[in-house]
Amino acid sequence: MSEKTDIVNHPPHYTFGTIEVLAAIEDWGLGFHLGNVVKYVARSRHKGKELEDLKKARFYLDRMIQALENK
Repeated sequence: MSEKTDIVNHPPHYTFGTIEVLAAIEDWGLGFHLGNVVKYVARSRHKGKELEDLKKARFYLDRMIQALENK
């Protein structure tokens, strides 16, 4: 790990492009469930657990769909 890597505040699996995932989630006002969907999809190929992260994204997407259906 390089000296410039900040694993707590700016982990590499969220900072692989020109826009940090957290910044996009906050800017788009996605909230908890949809924010987690974006987070897990975005990092899925960068953290080494692609299938697990995509299943987590699906879990949060299903929770959001269920909440909307129950309104």
